[in-house]
Amino acid sequence: MNLAEAIYRHSQRLPDEAAREALDFIEFLEQRYGVKSAETAAAPREFREPGSARGKLEIVADDDDHLADFKDYMP
Repeated sequence: MNLAEAIYRHSQRLPDEAAREALDFIEFLEQRYGVKSAETAAAPREFREPGSARGKLEIVADDDDHLADFKDYMP
């Protein structure tokens, strides 16, 4: 059993609140030591060529009439 497995086994026996606290501490240590978490280090992004979307978007109207649809959501 490696260290990660031992940490996992111990975390399984903790109540949810304590397990959350342990996770928070691990995330703190990742930040302190500059380790990227699994979510941010998941998969590398595909390279996109600058300008590759040119001509694929058409602005139909250059006015504020369409904003009337959102009046209920605006201050």
